Amino acid sequence: MNKKELLGKRLRELRKRKGINQEKLAELIDVDPTTISNIENGKNYPSMINLENILKVLNSSFLEAFDFEHKNTGDNLIIQINNQLKNNPEKIEDFYKIVMALTK
Repeated sequence: MNKKELLGKRLRELRKRKGINQEKLAELIDVDPTTISNIENGKNYPSMINLENILKVLNSSFLEAFDFEHKNTGDNLIIQINNQLKNNPEKIEDFYKIVMALTK
């Protein structure tokens, strides 16, 4: 799943948590309902102003909107961790200490 799809799914989660349908959200931020649908389906990224307005209506932060890494599979997370380790060999000891602290 690409970042656009992950962001769309996350915004859908936040909208549903707030109990607002796509049409109401579109009305509240003054866009066409298809704009919200395309964002949530991962077809389009929201513009910065639309993202700000969506988050304001949903009473959410940018951090919450981009908190979708938990949606990755275990295998994908391991690949990402390995890539970080390969790209940051000077941090291997720090990674090890963190992993050990979390798993004790």
